[in-house]
Amino acid sequence: MTEEKRLELQNYAKAIAEILHEDSKNREPEKLKTLEGIEIEVREQIQKYVSPEIGVFLSKQRQAQQVGEVDR
Repeated sequence: MTEEKRLELQNYAKAIAEILHEDSKNREPEKLKTLEGIEIEVREQIQKYVSPEIGVFLSKQRQAQQVGEVDR
């Protein structure tokens, strides 16, 4: 990964973290009081919100590749 792409990814990750933190603070602030609670909350939010979006994106990329392969 280029340095430019790494920094771009880092900026997006920070923005996602801010959104998820705000959500956690509003829903279950007590979870954010311990390291264990933070770890659990992060894992749950990543699985619920972030991973599915990455999966959908990658699936669409793969479908586009397959369509391109069929067209050849």
